Amino acid sequence: MPKAPALTQTVDPDELVAQLNKRWASLNTLNAKVDIQASQFNDNAGLEKDSPTFGGLVFMQKPEMLRVFGMVPVIRTEAFDIVGDGKNFTMYIPHNNMAYRGTYAVAAKTATASLEEKLRPGFFFDAIVVRGLEPDDEYMVTADTNTVEDAARKHLYRVPEYKLTIVRRKPGSAQLETRRVVYFHRDNLLPSQQDIYDREGNLVTQVTYGPYKDFDSIQYPSSITIMRPLDKVQIVLTIDSVKQNAPMTADQFEITNIPKGTPVKDMQ
Repeated sequence: MPKAPALTQTVDPDELVAQLNKRWASLNTLNAKVDIQASQFNDNAGLEKDSPTFGGLVFMQKPEMLRVFGMVPVIRTEAFDIVGDGKNFTMYIPHNNMAYRGTYAVAAKTATASLEEKLRPGFFFDAIVVRGLEPDDEYMVTADTNTVEDAARKHLYRVPEYKLTIVRRKPGSAQLETRRVVYFHRDNLLPSQQDIYDREGNLVTQVTYGPYKDFDSIQYPSSITIMRPLDKVQIVLTIDSVKQNAPMTADQFEITNIPKGTPVKDMQ
């Protein structure tokens, strides 16, 4: 028989949304030390190509400033550096002697592109923090219980959860567009998964949040797994440390070491 959790909390939909909005409103900056591991896959063969695990830093500042910096393991040299401001981004990859620039979010399916060309700050930003609702958003909340298996301990566990579906009404139409679906485990009422959709209803990013831990007096996931189905890429962030609302300076969101004459590729 599946084991029930020790604690199952109950809140009404308005309170669940109010808690999410409060967490989002209380966050101004975030910086994290992480390990980054990326994989490319296809639908027939599963995971196809794994990159090395990089040590990295993530800097975030509202409204949408983000920087992700990766270091090559052992030799501790720069692997990649990505900076975005909510509209455009710049990425520098020293070992390729190449810089990239383009729009913050991926505009089209990029399954045939290289792994580097699939990295955009937009989906990193959406993954490391769960945004609150915007004024035009409408929502519904449903309750469900999943059964999960712990193969090592040979146990089944019941996981009660809330599912928050965030929609927006299409202009001039009665049609509702699903923007996000956020799942909350009811033992702690913290996000356990987030599904993000495009305007055509395609799942573009699926984020799974690992067990929460206390980091510098805040609760934050110990791991974040980002799946990009259209891009055929998975990125796993293992969190070493997190600080929230620490002061940040403008130069933390600038790449200043791109050598003169480095080729620059424009990306859509």
